[in-house]
Amino acid sequence: MAGSAAITGVPGAIPAARSPAQERRRTFAFICMVFGMFMAILDIQIVSASLAEIQAGLSASADEISWVQTSYLIAEVIMIPLSGTLSRMLSTRWMFVISAGGFTLMSIMCATSTSIEEMIVWRALQGFIGGGMIPTVFASAYTIFPPSKRPIISPIIGLVATLAPTIGPTVGGYLTDLFSWHWLFLVNIVPGIFVTVSTYLLVDFDEPDFSLFKTFDWFGLAFMAIFLGSLEFVLEEGPTSDWFQDPTVLILAIAGVTTGIAFFYRAFTAEHAIVDLRAFSDRNFATGSAFSFVMGIGLYGLTYLYPIYLARVRGYSSLQIGETMFVTGACMFFMAPVAGILSRKLDPRVMMGIGFFFFAYGTWMVTGLTKDWDFWELFVPQIFRGVGLMICMVPINNIALGTLPPQRLKNAAGLYNLTRNLGGAVGLALINTILNDRWDLHLQRLRESVDWGSVTAVETLNNLTQNYHGLGSDASAAALKTISNMLRREALVMAFADVFLLLTFLFTAFIFALPLIRKPRAAPPGDGGGH
Repeated sequence: MAGSAAITGVPGAIPAARSPAQERRRTFAFICMVFGMFMAILDIQIVSASLAEIQAGLSASADEISWVQTSYLIAEVIMIPLSGTLSRMLSTRWMFVISAGGFTLMSIMCATSTSIEEMIVWRALQGFIGGGMIPTVFASAYTIFPPSKRPIISPIIGLVATLAPTIGPTVGGYLTDLFSWHWLFLVNIVPGIFVTVSTYLLVDFDEPDFSLFKTFDWFGLAFMAIFLGSLEFVLEEGPTSDWFQDPTVLILAIAGVTTGIAFFYRAFTAEHAIVDLRAFSDRNFATGSAFSFVMGIGLYGLTYLYPIYLARVRGYSSLQIGETMFVTGACMFFMAPVAGILSRKLDPRVMMGIGFFFFAYGTWMVTGLTKDWDFWELFVPQIFRGVGLMICMVPINNIALGTLPPQRLKNAAGLYNLTRNLGGAVGLALINTILNDRWDLHLQRLRESVDWGSVTAVETLNNLTQNYHGLGSDASAAALKTISNMLRREALVMAFADVFLLLTFLFTAFIFALPLIRKPRAAPPGDGGGH
């Protein structure tokens, strides 16, 4: 390989210095990998604004169409922790080539699907194969680049990891509106081929270790797959299925608990465990992962909440929602270089405190939500959200991964990215449950508080009845239905405000948890070999 001069093959050996040409080659190769990660993360949310169009195109039911997103998430969350072991076996080069190439092929299959069953299968394979790109990029960033380059590299991967799911609905809305839902997947083909070929030609960070196949923990893989798959399903479907009242949710919850216990037992007792959980013994990795979990709630939860409000209350189309949500993405893009500069000058714990304060303040501003809020009322809160995300992501990455020895990074990167995705899954489940419960509560209170004998209620009812006079005898019923819908809308808005208030408390609480993080030590240099 071209970069073999930098790899001695002797454990613990000091890597040879690389020429400027080799450095440029590695940097370009890494940027290509980052682009592949962007595609994999973008595809989590790119279909979210266009599910109705896919449902119509595939003649799917309302229950079936949600699996276009759920199948991708479940498969991806299984691959992310597995990728560390596979990357050590196959090498970064071949792991990424297989992931990027398989992701591209599955994108073609998704675009050519003729039934919902086909789409679900291809989406699951797309998420599983493509999911390996995400932690591989994180591990490579902290392995091949020295600490002096991390103020540049960390904001890049932080921007991609947070920007991709944020603009996913925007990109999906534009593609579906301008072309068709097929382009949600066809758009991956040319970039996917470029990433696959460039990775094959340029990446030379490490060597494969095929001997690991002999000790591969198949039982551990099975336990982990059922555990994480069941957990993701329960969190996704539970809020809309009345949780354990649904037989499928209950069965998978039991399966998840059982295999979860078996997985953790296997992880601590197997000679070559499928996932090495010892990374959590590092205090900064453990606390960084906890903050990543909470950031996942903010990242995926708010990406979900804003579109739901705009669609249900304001009646926005997917394209209008995308244009409104673009504010956060633009702020993150322009904040990335600023976050890099701040990471050189500030204690990462101070940066995290500032970021979570911005998060908290942005959600607190939305606690005054009304039915009339649109682009401009949401403009400033979205700025705080975008700035907060970028300021948080860089120091959390550096604290969790920047102080680990290079030989532990591949495994740790998978676990770290898993915490963010699980944070999003848990956050969405809690948000949906709380939103529905508070909506029912506020609706009941509003109905109880409406005095149907009051002058205001009678005047409103009479005015609405006159507006519907063309309906004849049905005018009164139409007027009552309109008032009922008004009450439901107001109750829903109040429920949204409650959820934003709860998120404010959560982000504020984690500001006070910052003292749990040790002052970061000097990070070990990347060894260039990825061993």
